[in-house]
Amino acid sequence: MQTVKQIVHDIAEHLPEQATFDDAMHALYVRQKLERALQVAAEDKVTSQEEMERRYLNDAR
Repeated sequence: MQTVKQIVHDIAEHLPEQATFDDAMHALYVRQKLERALQVAAEDKVTSQEEMERRYLNDAR
């Protein structure tokens, strides 16, 4: 597993030369969201589309 420092370095290496601080922050944000999503999926804590629809429809009534 990569360290945070390695991840930041990898992201920086893949940014274009004209990238802004906002571009870098966005790339880090997206990476963090993906890491969390993968962790949740690995822990089998994902809610199915059908379950979300059922919850939504029950709450709307």
